[in-house]
Amino acid sequence: MTDTIAAEQQVRQDAIRVNRVTMDHPWEWLDKGWHDMIRARKYSLPYGAVVVLISGLITLGFINEGLTFMVPFMIAGFYLLAPIIGLGLYQMSAHLERGEPLRFCSFLEAWKGNQAQLGVITAGLLIIMQLWMMSNFVLFALLYTGMHPPLENFFSTVFLSGKNNVFALASVGVGSMLAFIAYAISAISVPMILDRDVDGFTAIRTSVKAVFENWKPMLLWAGLIVAFIGLGLLSFFIGLFIAMPLIGHATWHAYRDIVPAAE
Repeated sequence: MTDTIAAEQQVRQDAIRVNRVTMDHPWEWLDKGWHDMIRARKYSLPYGAVVVLISGLITLGFINEGLTFMVPFMIAGFYLLAPIIGLGLYQMSAHLERGEPLRFCSFLEAWKGNQAQLGVITAGLLIIMQLWMMSNFVLFALLYTGMHPPLENFFSTVFLSGKNNVFALASVGVGSMLAFIAYAISAISVPMILDRDVDGFTAIRTSVKAVFENWKPMLLWAGLIVAFIGLGLLSFFIGLFIAMPLIGHATWHAYRDIVPAAE
C-alpha cells in the first residue's frame, strides 16, 4: 500500500516537471506553427474562418440590439477563452506530429477525448471572466464620479474621455492581474490534457510552473499572442483567419518544448 502511494506521488511530481526555454523559443514556436498551418491549411484555415464568422455574428448581434458598449468586453472574453477556442488546432498539430490523417471535426474530437478535465480549465477561465466583470462593477460603484453614462457611449465615456482616470487605471490594473492568472493556468494546460491522461489540476499546476520558471520567454510569448490576436481583432476579426490558426498551432509546439516527453 505504501509503495502504491509513493508511486502515485512520484507520478504527480514527474507530471509537473518542466523544461527551461530561452528567448529564442517563442519565435521558433511561431515558425513551427506557421509550417503546421500551411500543412493543414485545408482544415486550419477553415477553422480560422469559423472563428471569424462567429465573432462577427456576435458583434453584429450586439450592435443590432444597441449593446455596442459590450463589444470591448467581448474582446476581453475572447482573449480569456482563446486557449479553449484553439483546442481543435492543437489536435491538428498532434495528428501532424504522429503522421495521422486530419479531419474537420477536430474540436469535437479533442473535446470528447477528455471533456471532464477540459471542463475544469474552461470553468476556471469562465470564473476569471466573471471575476473581472464583477470587479468592474464594484470599481465603477466606488470610483466613478458623475452621472451614469448612457449605455451606447459607456466604454468611450468611461475609459477614453480622460475624465475617469482613477477608475480606468484601477480597471486596467485588476484586468491585467486576472489576465496574467488566466494565462498562467492555461498557457500549456489545454494541450497537455489533450496529449496526456492527466487531471485538470495537474495540468494547471504544470502550466503555472512553466510560466514562473520560464518567466522571461513566457512573457514574450504572451506579448506575441496579444499582438497577433490583437491585430486580428482590430481588423474587424478578418485577421483572425490567419492569427488564430498560427497561434493555436504554435501553442502546441510551446507545450512540446516545455513539458518533458512522456516516458
